[in-house]
Amino acid sequence: MAEVPQAVSVDIYGQIYNLRGTDPQYIERLAALVDAKMRAVASHGATVDSLRVAVLAALNIADELEQARGRYSELEGSVEETSTTVRNRADSLAGLLDSILEERRVG
Repeated sequence: MAEVPQAVSVDIYGQIYNLRGTDPQYIERLAALVDAKMRAVASHGATVDSLRVAVLAALNIADELEQARGRYSELEGSVEETSTTVRNRADSLAGLLDSILEERRVG
């Protein structure tokens, strides 16, 4: 059974937004992240234009997302490489074990 969307009010950079979603706490966390990012951007600049602050905050969040995606790709490649290495070593060890067992049967 699908969860019913719930209404949640959040404050982002002094503006109240009424949103709906199945996880109000998650929405609140996202809103808090956006609010914090906008306030950080505003504290480093002389602009009071909230649209400009929002765009700069969005660019910062997009940059963080791209960096995280890059790290994920690196880790994914590392896991695949490690998995291949482990599989190859397991195959080699199985071959050695088969050889040893065969020698004992014959000898």
